Amino acid sequence: MSTNPRIHKHNVKGNNLIYSILLNTLITIAQVIGGIVSGSLALISDALHNFSDVLSLIFSLVAHKLSRRKASVNQTFGFKRAELIAAFINASTLIVVAFILIYHAMIKIMKPEPIDSNLVIWLALLGIAVNGFSVLLLRKDAAHNLNMKSAYLHLFTDMMASVAVLTGGILMKYYQIYWVDSVLTMLIAIYLIVVGIDLFLKSTKMLMLFTPEYIDIKDIVREVHQINGVGKLHHIHVWHLNEEELHLEAHLDCAADIKMSEFNDLLHEIEEVLYEKFNINHVNIQPEFQKVDPKDFIVQD
Repeated sequence: MSTNPRIHKHNVKGNNLIYSILLNTLITIAQVIGGIVSGSLALISDALHNFSDVLSLIFSLVAHKLSRRKASVNQTFGFKRAELIAAFINASTLIVVAFILIYHAMIKIMKPEPIDSNLVIWLALLGIAVNGFSVLLLRKDAAHNLNMKSAYLHLFTDMMASVAVLTGGILMKYYQIYWVDSVLTMLIAIYLIVVGIDLFLKSTKMLMLFTPEYIDIKDIVREVHQINGVGKLHHIHVWHLNEEELHLEAHLDCAADIKMSEFNDLLHEIEEVLYEKFNINHVNIQPEFQKVDPKDFIVQD
């Protein structure tokens, strides 16, 4: 397998996750106590989401540390897919938490109760400040790493939840509209489901080794076939090992019975095309000449 040295790796800062874990642990404890004292379901639901954030952040941190371990004879790829697994689990928890919130909101919306709106407002402001700061810490890393994006989304939705709780607290304080607490809880949950499903699908596709949506196998074949010396590229697989490494594996019928040194030159040309046109940075090609085997682009093994 050939590895292109031009892999653009973003240096993710794991310390930002540690700071976010500590901050969210504090806000979770405060919101649980405040929710029980005030009787606010929205505040308790926000605390529940915050607690899921703490767990997801811890899981993201562990996955981040594992992904940096070196490969060995027993783990030839190392733990490079650990962050994909973390993103998948975090996305799943977002969706599960959302349905739990909807269930409890539907029960309480039938019987709205008086709520200590002052406590709700102050704790919502605290939640906005803490989660807003955590979001800023992870924002840059989230643009380059699916695991960090899953943690970022947990925190961002928590910040938005705190904004919703603050809005509800103000409405309850000045207009005594207590059912708004449950309605806002449901809106928060629906938003969680939307962002959770998107992240769930992205991480699932990578774990299942699906061809990235922006890659067209026929385009790859068309470009490679323009290279002098190429017969036919077939038996093709394209997948993400992780977000930084896009792999291609294929068989290549050479146009002539060339020497291995000549194939090395041909392979170099193919690598350049695949990297420049499709950003594929790991290439593994099996050379063949007039071998009798299936020549389809996609072969069912």
